[in-house]
Amino acid sequence: MRTVISTDYVVTDRGGVIENRHGVHAAVVDSSGRLLHTVGDPSRLTLARSAAKPAQALAIVETGALEKFDLDNADLALICASHSSEERHISRARNILAKIGAHEEELQCGGHVPLSKDVGRAWIKADFNPTAICSNCSGKHAGMIAGTKALGADVQTYHLPTHPMQVRVRETVDQVCGLDEGNSKWGLDGCNLPAPAFPLHSLSRMYATFAAGASEDASSGSTDSRVRALGRVFHAMSRNSEFVAGDQRFCTILMTAFEGMLIGKLGADGCYGIGVRASAQTKRLGSNGALGIAVKIEDGNIDILYSAVAEILEQLEIGEPRMRQALAQFRTREIKNTVGVVTGHVSPQFMIRPYQR
Repeated sequence: MRTVISTDYVVTDRGGVIENRHGVHAAVVDSSGRLLHTVGDPSRLTLARSAAKPAQALAIVETGALEKFDLDNADLALICASHSSEERHISRARNILAKIGAHEEELQCGGHVPLSKDVGRAWIKADFNPTAICSNCSGKHAGMIAGTKALGADVQTYHLPTHPMQVRVRETVDQVCGLDEGNSKWGLDGCNLPAPAFPLHSLSRMYATFAAGASEDASSGSTDSRVRALGRVFHAMSRNSEFVAGDQRFCTILMTAFEGMLIGKLGADGCYGIGVRASAQTKRLGSNGALGIAVKIEDGNIDILYSAVAEILEQLEIGEPRMRQALAQFRTREIKNTVGVVTGHVSPQFMIRPYQR
């Protein structure tokens, strides 16, 4: 792949004067990994962060943990989540631990300020000190313990890179990204689990792989265990989006609006993945089947990321206009000062282009 210096931005202005330019990178691929459309550098080495959670969840599903411990699809959605620490999220995380015979003290993540401002205000008023179960990643960690128990491995070290559960995760990530084994790079995520990095277009392929699995399983009732597992993760997320994120969150609004057509998942520091099931729209965009979209904002700004993702869906004309309209509040917005006066705007200023081979 060629290296491209980005000249594509989401811009913020103040009184019409450009204040900030936020560089945008994006890659759109089909499930074979064929690059179809780009913004900026589609090969940028990118830490997927929590956008990797569907693949991490797939590794858990394939241990047989869901069947062993009678975990349902809402539980699976929470395993894929960066949740808002709402009561329903914390209660479900506790319920997963109860089903698998584990305790909060075994979670190898810490508590933190919630992603929900409303929850944060309530915690401050209550002088509440969050513990590990309140982490936005508590579902993933509970899932990792479930997978570890299904493998019969040591629970205390489930988070370490050399643990059998994490070895399976690495193998699964490489497979769904279309990478040769060992070609992904790994760091340490904020929640204390390994975090993969790979070219941005590989993240797109990951999401196209999930969407393709959902499409194939739905059309043929596939007996292939990997296809069925991919479809199960996809449908768990798309049908239980309130557990993937939470009230007023972009991921939940996106998946609710698009009615099972796609999944979307945030990754920290400005990364996002979307998988779109095969349709006449994906065919129009040059895909032989499902579509994957990955976006990275160079400076890691999450609000700017949501603007870019909504703009890309608009430019590609994914879904119906009414579906995309649900994201209008994120795509372009006014910036207001402390007394509510409009001081500027957030405006996408890039065009997604067909990839020139």
